[in-house]
Amino acid sequence: FNSLNHDMTLTEFKFIWYMEYSHRMWGRVVGLAYILPAAYFWRKGWLSRPMKGCVLALCGLVCFQGLLGWYMVKSGLEEKPDSYDIPRVSQYRLAAHLGSALVLYSASLWTGLSLLLPRHKLPETHQLLRLRQFAHGTTALIFLTALSGAFVAGLDAGLVYNSFPKMGERWIPDDLLAFSPVLRNIFENPTTVQFDHRILGITSFTAVTALYLFSRKIPLPRRTRMAVTSLLAVACMQ
Repeated sequence: FNSLNHDMTLTEFKFIWYMEYSHRMWGRVVGLAYILPAAYFWRKGWLSRPMKGCVLALCGLVCFQGLLGWYMVKSGLEEKPDSYDIPRVSQYRLAAHLGSALVLYSASLWTGLSLLLPRHKLPETHQLLRLRQFAHGTTALIFLTALSGAFVAGLDAGLVYNSFPKMGERWIPDDLLAFSPVLRNIFENPTTVQFDHRILGITSFTAVTALYLFSRKIPLPRRTRMAVTSLLAVACMQ
């Protein structure tokens, strides 16, 4: 209020307050949805030894996610001496919070599907191994693209250029490496952060398309083919 939103009314403040409050309460509900059934199943002896390790890891990730959320918000409330910048959370902590959430969500989904659906026993052909490696590489690329999006959000880097495919009148902006040392630009220069996110997004989309085209040449079970097709559809929509 002191630094930016001098004319904010109490009603407008309540709107953003309730968004934050709902997010926190929802996070706590998610935590209970993990921990309470896990404790019940454990007590009943329904979990195998490997599953116990998996459940402990997932519950630990839930707690870690909440801790990271608090650590992230804390960075936006710290008053920095001699700073006239807009108050905002650290882009590093925001990226860590988002990355942790993606890992938790992916691990939960993977664990659930592994229990619900029987694993396909496919012959380990050279093409299938290449497809699996390609899929893992694409997964890592998508994860990196999502994390770069957190840096865009944390720095408001989306406001710097709003033209595509060029950034302003140029393909490569003049201030791409304005900060020193050079490595700092990747994480703290809004222009570079937006540029990297664009490149990663295009590369991810290209990788997903190539993965789909490659999968068409291999005889795959219906469920696998459906997954690859769904991936391409979601990439197009994104």
